[in-house]
Amino acid sequence: MASALRAALLGSSRDRPRPSLRLVAPPLCFVVTLAAYAVGVFSIAGGVVFVPFDAAALGVAVAVSLAYRRDGLVPAWVTVYAALLGYSAVHYFLGLSGRSLVERAAAFLSPDGLVFFGVEALVFGTVAWIVGTLAALAVERVRERRGASATARGE
Repeated sequence: MASALRAALLGSSRDRPRPSLRLVAPPLCFVVTLAAYAVGVFSIAGGVVFVPFDAAALGVAVAVSLAYRRDGLVPAWVTVYAALLGYSAVHYFLGLSGRSLVERAAAFLSPDGLVFFGVEALVFGTVAWIVGTLAALAVERVRERRGASATARGE
């Protein structure tokens, strides 16, 4: 039971070294999101923004690919959270003009915003992990069937 829980949270161990992408994905998502919003590739919708769509979509896409590689829930959550924090950094550090850097940092690090994005990351990261894991299982089943049918035909 403990190994199944560990595999779900951290990923299953295959015979290949893979921690590099798992460790690089969150900071890369943060930087790409921050840069994309800063230069205008991603846009901020008007009004009250509860879910920054572009940041969430980037985080989910990367989390799906991590789950497809059999990484666990924790890397998916952290990756989505990092993308959402990239949006938050742009909002607080570049969007709040007229405030000191200390005030901007305090707003960025306020617990209510961090927890709110954390809850979003848990939801979106879990959905992304489920989608990526199901896609990996489907591809694995198709490959097994192709291999079994090729063996049955004598190839």
